[in-house]
Amino acid sequence: MLFAIAEAGAGAGGSRAWFGHVGASMTPGRPEPVPHVVLHGGDLDAARARFPGAPEPWMDLSTGITPEPYPLPELPPHVWSRLPLRSDEVRLQQAAARRYGAASPEAVVCAPGTQAIIQVVPRLVARTRVAVLGPTYGEHAAAWRQAGHDVVEVSDLDAAGQVVVVVNPDNPTGRIVPAETLREVAMRLDAAGGLLVVDEAFADVAVAGTSVVPDLPPSTVVLRSFGKMYGLAGVRLGFAIAQDETAQRIREALGPWAVSGPALGIGAAALADDAWIQASLARLDQAAARLDDVLVRSGCTVLGGTSLFRLVQHAEAARIADALGHDGILVRQFSYAPAWLRFGLPGSEAAWARLERALAMACRAEGVHASS
Repeated sequence: MLFAIAEAGAGAGGSRAWFGHVGASMTPGRPEPVPHVVLHGGDLDAARARFPGAPEPWMDLSTGITPEPYPLPELPPHVWSRLPLRSDEVRLQQAAARRYGAASPEAVVCAPGTQAIIQVVPRLVARTRVAVLGPTYGEHAAAWRQAGHDVVEVSDLDAAGQVVVVVNPDNPTGRIVPAETLREVAMRLDAAGGLLVVDEAFADVAVAGTSVVPDLPPSTVVLRSFGKMYGLAGVRLGFAIAQDETAQRIREALGPWAVSGPALGIGAAALADDAWIQASLARLDQAAARLDDVLVRSGCTVLGGTSLFRLVQHAEAARIADALGHDGILVRQFSYAPAWLRFGLPGSEAAWARLERALAMACRAEGVHASS
């Protein structure tokens, strides 16, 4: 069931009440949702099927997840045996608000991964035109289309759209839209009763001032990922940050006990650990510079990325990815950009050496020459 955009002006807390009320009927004539498939990194099952003779263990460089995860804290046994407590969720909201600079814990929605929020938000908005700044993470456009919206991929923020979606920093290019530009877009959308969605999944490793959360504009929903920076993607934890009324609408749509008890405890401990994140950011910067050197020496042109992943171009990208696959190394390919490859960071000296050897062999193979 969809929520209609309210005709009223600003709601509580200065947030436009563009979420309607439960019970709004579906738009007449709305098309049935269509299935969608978005290719992702991390699909080792598919990689093993494609390269059955590849050596184990596989080295998965197809995702943008830190290779040195946060050390799991000790958790009391009851978090596994009882329903999550509201007090534990509040502690996580407080830790997330502090880490990300949110105005209050009530502005933070805890979710089982940002993907869950990506799926939910389009179903809370009446059918409209959605502009997704691309190229970018494919699930945004797919989720809005699945909910019946008219979705276009745009190359600049001047394009028309009642809803605008920006991944910042972008995945896979690393493009950063200045926070001030996003605030201007949000103000324009707010005046027209629209919505800005900013996916800051990789903002932890971006330059200071990238995030719009500390000075959150109206009619804006920000997504923050936990698993990427903290290397714990399997925990399935993410956050939406918005004005309190909007945050509450998203929270209600996710339903009770959306986040598991263990995830609440792990997230609260990790987000409060200032020393760990500072040390990790320094390590990631060094590792990204090292990866750039390895890739350039292999004949690739580095196009961008973040310190969690690097995007490169090579005329023989498909051949290189195939050769690496036969060596049990998975990298990310892009159907819309066949000359692109995305590399995550190796996690040990042995992994670095393995990647360098495999890349050297792949780039010496027949037909692999210089980048284009």
